This record gives sequence, C-alpha cells and structure tokens, in this order.
Amino acid sequence: MKTRAILVHSLDDARTAMAAAADLGVPLILVTAPGAAAYLGPAWFREMTAAAAREYPQVRLTAMLDCGAKAGHAMAALGAGVRSVRFTGRKAAAAKLAEIAAARGGEVVTGRMPALDLLNRPDPEAACRRWLAAP
Repeated sequence: MKTRAILVHSLDDARTAMAAAADLGVPLILVTAPGAAAYLGPAWFREMTAAAAREYPQVRLTAMLDCGAKAGHAMAALGAGVRSVRFTGRKAAAAKLAEIAAARGGEVVTGRMPALDLLNRPDPEAACRRWLAAP
C-alpha cells in the first residue's frame, strides 16, 4: 500500500491522523502546509510530531516540514533534527540540500505531494480513515 500524506495544523490533527493509521495498520506521512517552516519553526514541528509518535509507536511515520522555496528554512529544519523536508526552490539548491539531508539520514522531497488537508474538516477522523484506506 502506498504511504499517504495528511496535512496537519496542530497536535490534535497529528493525533487524529496517527490514530487512523494505527487502526488501519498503515504507514503515514504527516506534512505541514506549504511554507509552514516560516511560521511554525522546526523545533515546534519536531516536538509536535515526536509527541504524536510517542502515543502511536506502532505507526511507521514520516514527519515532513514544508519549507517552501526557502533553502535557509530547510537548512534550519535539518539542523534542528527534522529528517524530512519539502522544498520547492531552485534545483541546484534542492540538490545541495538533498546531499546534506542524506548525510544526516534524512530526505528532501521536491515533487508534488497529494495530501489530505485536515483544516476545517467536519469529521477529520473519518476523512483520515477514508484517505488512508483508499487504494
């Protein structure tokens, strides 16, 4: 089964997504909104996803901070221990960031990433279950 991404805005969103993934026995990517590194910061994201992961240790989790086109934000995230970042900037910068991430056991994702956005969902748990169970 393909690992699916869920766009989260809070610890509650992360917990909801993790609970659905745990119940379904599927891996999960938690990703932030585009460019969220600029206003959330890597430390907050790292701690939020770590807290959710502690509650659901059975879920194979990838926690991805979207850094938009800002290479500096991606560098800060990698330096703060975020292992997976999304970067939409120049290809040359992406290649250099990917080298740095790989040396730290991480990754840089540059392509399009379909994700279920939990913002304003009337029933986020049901939405997560449908999204994660889809073929």
